[in-house]
This record gives sequence, structure tokens and C-alpha cells, in this order.
Amino acid sequence: MRDAVIVEAVRTPIGKGKPGGALAGTHPVELLAHTLEELVGRSGIDPALVDDVIGGTVDQVGEQAMNTTRWAWLSAGFPDSVPATTVDRQCGSSQQAVHFAAQGVVAGAYDVVVACGVESMSRVPMWSNVPPGADPFGPGVAARFPGGLVPQGISAELIAAKWSLSREAMDAFAAESHGRAAAAWSAGAFDAEVAPLAGLSTDESVRPTTTPEILAGLRPAFADPGYAERFPQIDWSVTAGNSSPVNDGASAVLITSSETAERLGLRPLARLHSFAVTGSDPLLMLTGVIPATERVLRRAGLDLADVDLFEVNEAFASVVLAWLQETGADPAKVNVNGGAIALGHPLGASGTRLMTTLVHAMRARGARYALQTMCEAGGLANATVLEAL
Repeated sequence: MRDAVIVEAVRTPIGKGKPGGALAGTHPVELLAHTLEELVGRSGIDPALVDDVIGGTVDQVGEQAMNTTRWAWLSAGFPDSVPATTVDRQCGSSQQAVHFAAQGVVAGAYDVVVACGVESMSRVPMWSNVPPGADPFGPGVAARFPGGLVPQGISAELIAAKWSLSREAMDAFAAESHGRAAAAWSAGAFDAEVAPLAGLSTDESVRPTTTPEILAGLRPAFADPGYAERFPQIDWSVTAGNSSPVNDGASAVLITSSETAERLGLRPLARLHSFAVTGSDPLLMLTGVIPATERVLRRAGLDLADVDLFEVNEAFASVVLAWLQETGADPAKVNVNGGAIALGHPLGASGTRLMTTLVHAMRARGARYALQTMCEAGGLANATVLEAL
């Protein structure tokens, strides 16, 4: 049976997703094109050999509309004979792109494929694809959930309440994320994966001096009288400091089979071992990482203790802390170089950003197995197990 391996992985540094951010002047197509150029250049592969380019983008509107992945490939100067498509599984869009790419290689539909993602939240703000007054859900969903669905910030608050997560615990987790990210940058842990762009060479949202005491001074970000009445269990402990920021960035991985890699003289970084995707309660929305982890481990034939490194996307501190409670994973193995709270969360790019960081961390730390999982809007989650070669 064919396998699928990652032979190269690269990302931009992550910019602040607002006017004045270091990457705000860069069109999203160019963000991704830069990453694709670096991916192909570092691997040394002939770009004409790529069978498909699968990219993730969440807000597919305006400058991120009309199949951004295709235009990024062409902007990079690569052959127009290579096709491309853009997918949306919300925050897990580019992790899903990896799954589609790897499954295509395993099935024999592809020999060489790129999975990637981009989001410019400074130029295409979150929810830009839903005009005021538009209903993206429809009457059937409204009838099924008569109380109404809620924004992600409220879901993060409901998770904190359900798992009895204190404000202090979430702030401590967030401060640790910044500390780990700052230490990783100081140690050169990101040097091999980052391709500087527009004068930015490090992740712009990392705050090395952040402490729990500083974070304790922030006000709740999502406090609302209507939701307070509906959900009296919420104590309003989710803040901008223990949530991920908005960001700009792009990332990409090159996937092939072991046989093709050997034929082309490419060095595999890791094997894409197992995949899972799950649905979960769309009200809590962000808890799918828990069943996704259980499902992917079962499919991989592994126990939690077999996994050396985890990447669990830090959309909110409450998500990762609830996941830790439910799985019993060792926190020392989770997001070892910091997570999205510090590094940033450019939505469509985050799946392959986490995977880029993970494959490089596996090699640096001698890990055999690693697991990545991401919560996604609507009550979804992807999970992937990687194996060192």
C-alpha cells in the first residue's frame, strides 16, 4: 500500500492582522505565492511535477475570492498546467487540505501534491463573507437550534464553565504560550521553517514579557447581558489575552509517496500516518478536538502515551485546557514551541502552520509520533498522526 510523506514544510512569519501589521501591505495571493516559491525552491522539485495544489482559506471574499490558491500558484511563476483548488473547513481548512492531499497520494491519484493555506485578516476581516443581515444557516438550522447558535467567544466561555476552568488557569496557560514561543525564537527553533517576508522575520504577536499578572488586568472580551441571562453558568473569564489574536500569514507542505520521494531524491520529514475528522455539538462548537483525538489514535493503533509531541490549536486557552483534562495528555508535550495565543492564528493558514512547526519539532526533538488537532467553527475538528521516518 502506498504511503504519504511530507518532504518540505515552510511558512511565513505571522503578522498582526490589522492595519499597520507588518504583512498588512501584502495581498493574500502574494502571501501564499511567497510560501509556495519557498516550498518549491527549498525542495528543489520541478514545479511541473506537482499534480495538484490544495489550499485552505476561510473568508473567501474580496481579495481572497475566486480560488486564491490558483492565483497564488500562478503569481509564483509556476506552470499553468498545474491545477489548484481552495477548500473551507473553517479554522481547519489547511489541515483538511493536508488530509485531501495525503489521501490522494495514498489512493494513487497524486504522486506530488502541495497542501497550503493563507489568511490576511488585516485585509479581509473575519466574517467579511457574511454581509450584514445575511443568514448563512437557513431555516432548518434555526428550527433545530431554537435558542440560536452563538459566537465562538461564547462557546469558549461555555467550555470554561463546563470544565470549571478558572480565569487564573487560562491566563497562566496563555502566559506560558508566550514564554515558550519567545524561548523557541531565541533558541532558533523556528529558523528552518520560516521564510521572512516584507521585512518581517519573526512572529509579530509574541509578547516575551507577558505574565499572568499582566493578563489578569484585561477585561472579558465577550461579556453580554443577553447571553448572561441565557447562560448563567458563565463567569466571563475569556479575554483577548487568553484567546488567539487575528493575524496574517501563509504556510505550505509538500507531500508525496516514499517511493516518489526516493525517485526524486527528496528527504521525507515525516509520514502522514492516520487521519480523522469529527463533528460535535455546534453550540459548544470547539470541543471536537476531544473525540477527534480519540478517533485518530484508534485508527492509528496507538495509545496517548505513544505520542511524543502534540499540537492543539490555541484558538482559546479554554479549548486546550478542556482537551488536557479529558485526554490526560502531558502538558509538557503540548505546543512545545508555543501556540496560536502567542504565535497567531491566520485562520486558513493555521492547519499547515501547525503541521510545519510540528514536523520540524519532531526532527529537532527526536520524536517518533506526533498528533495535531484543531477545533473548527460549526462543531468540527481534524486530527492527524505523524510518524518519523
